[in-house]
Amino acid sequence: MSTIVLKFGGSSVADNQKLNMVANKIIKLYTEENNIVVVVSAQGKTTDNLIKEAEELSIKPDKREIDSLLSVGEQITASKLSILLNYLGYEAISLTGWQSGIYTNSDHQNAIIEKIDLSRIKKEIEKGKIVIVTGFQGVDKNNDITTLGRGGSDTTAVALAAELKADKCYIYSDVDGIYTADPNKVKNTKKLENISYEEMKTLSTEGAKVLHDRCVEIGEKYKVPIITESTFNDKPGTIITDKLESTGVKSIIKKDLSKVSIIGYGMTSKGDILETILDIASKNNIEILNIDISRVKISIYFKDIIKDYVLEELHDRLT
Repeated sequence: MSTIVLKFGGSSVADNQKLNMVANKIIKLYTEENNIVVVVSAQGKTTDNLIKEAEELSIKPDKREIDSLLSVGEQITASKLSILLNYLGYEAISLTGWQSGIYTNSDHQNAIIEKIDLSRIKKEIEKGKIVIVTGFQGVDKNNDITTLGRGGSDTTAVALAAELKADKCYIYSDVDGIYTADPNKVKNTKKLENISYEEMKTLSTEGAKVLHDRCVEIGEKYKVPIITESTFNDKPGTIITDKLESTGVKSIIKKDLSKVSIIGYGMTSKGDILETILDIASKNNIEILNIDISRVKISIYFKDIIKDYVLEELHDRLT
């Protein structure tokens, strides 16, 4: 049997109606004779709300206690999903970070996974159960709860997939893949069928919110295929692997209002891209302060705030 890891983000599990949609996706893959490990985030804005409440009690809450508090969000999601799946007739069990054998260093609120003991997870899989793991958390050498920082559930999922030697790791959210630009800001964006780990890491560090950069690094190191899909439809997503399907521009991102990054393997050797950038800047009377060029990225720093219509023109002419 194949082993598949599925991760569902906060928007995917925000309420009971959405939990039912998540359960249906899990059941579909489970009935196709797959071993299933699910990683979940806290529901909706739970983490933000818990932080806000803690800061109402203390100007500077203790980091250890914050980690203990925030871990509750994922535990609620995991337990509720397990209750639902069992009710629907599919044996499931929820496990916390420490029950799942996820051991980290002691850097509270930004911990790094040091090792994973899979014995409990494998024991439950052998019983035919769907295993639901709380994302974003682990335990340190003192048996204190730790959290992995924002986007940490992605890291949990890919790290588990690597350790389990899973065939695939699906990252589900409210978007159905990686696009050539933010669809909310740019018309005519195209969804990418494939993107390399290196290109995806660059996208993540430049501000794309689909995946956390640490999870992509783990995927690259252990050659875990990562597939980003939507919880809310069945459209094919984007596959992230070490394969370079094509060279050229893959995506354009606006960051910090006056910085635009153009990302894609092999496109930095094409002089016409720089010419196009300079032409658009000149046409729109925008002053360029600096241009940084690396293996998979061209970053342009403008003097003024870049409007979305300029981003759209860059996208239409470069992709």
